[in-house]
Amino acid sequence: MSLPQPRTLAEIDTPAVIIDLDKALANLARAQAFADAKGFALRPHIKTHKLPFFARKQVALGAVGITCQKIGEAEVMADAGLTDILITYNILGAAKLARLKALNARVTLSVTADNTAVLAGLVETFIDPARPLTVLVECDTGGGRCGVQTPAEALALAQSIVAAPGLRFGGLMTFPKVGKAAESQAWLAEAVALLAAHDITCPRISTGGTPDFQKAGDVPVATEFRPGTYIYLDRAQVAMGAGTLDQCALTVLTTVVSRPTPQRAILDAGSKTLSSDLFGQQGFGILRDRPELTLSGLSEEHGVLDLSPAPGAVAVGDRVHVLPNHACVVTNLFDYVYFVSGDRVIDVVPVAARGRVG
Repeated sequence: MSLPQPRTLAEIDTPAVIIDLDKALANLARAQAFADAKGFALRPHIKTHKLPFFARKQVALGAVGITCQKIGEAEVMADAGLTDILITYNILGAAKLARLKALNARVTLSVTADNTAVLAGLVETFIDPARPLTVLVECDTGGGRCGVQTPAEALALAQSIVAAPGLRFGGLMTFPKVGKAAESQAWLAEAVALLAAHDITCPRISTGGTPDFQKAGDVPVATEFRPGTYIYLDRAQVAMGAGTLDQCALTVLTTVVSRPTPQRAILDAGSKTLSSDLFGQQGFGILRDRPELTLSGLSEEHGVLDLSPAPGAVAVGDRVHVLPNHACVVTNLFDYVYFVSGDRVIDVVPVAARGRVG
């Protein structure tokens, strides 16, 4: 694929994902400094950026490794030289397990499991004690997604992992509910105590979520944190207190293509460009430089900008930056992103892990 080579923002065709490189790198450095000061390991999730460039930056700043959600993402990162990878997903099926085994031969790999069916596949696939697969038990500490439901269930899975010659028990992993640090701490502490009572050491306790990153100290039992969106931030993260509008590094550059009424403008960015996630927000995004103006609707290729607060704010042909509700989804919709510093284009970077299956 031949990538465009613009030199300035004015030369970028729209719609396009713009990454303010200075802000993104500042966000990474600030988070790593916080983790270092608080004494826990950082294992950032690459699902937000999907870029080896940023994954390498995160490790260079001090991250112990990276987190991926899919084998395909992990394969891309391994090809790019990342050597310590956690995949936080139940992995099932012969094809995926074969890929997982090949990946385990290349990097320091760990995965998660929350049920016996997943574990059975891992036990059958990984039989070499000389190259064991590290497995963490995923725990539902309130997030309501995957995870064993009780510390007793965590113990039972841990015991099965310990008993398998080709597996190594790696600890506990959770994706907690936002704002429920105390509940997560209590759940995990009980599980660790139960494991210890059965002579099982818990090497790692991994938790995550950008919204509660600054409250990581409220879960002292955890040893590592897995933030993802912290690199770019977005409108929803700002609303949850994870950062400020000025710290948001990702925007979508769009063009005003129509002004049907004084109260409505149409942008060349719809649901195929912007996330339809609301996360409790009014509308699907705001203008970076006019945050009182909200995208009130999306169709596939049209974004409806509500101009009621400022009817004269934009004209046909204007180019505006949209701050999306959810940056992670937007990244995954584009083949490449533009790194910029001010008005200058630094690089055009393929979203390497986009669309990878498994």
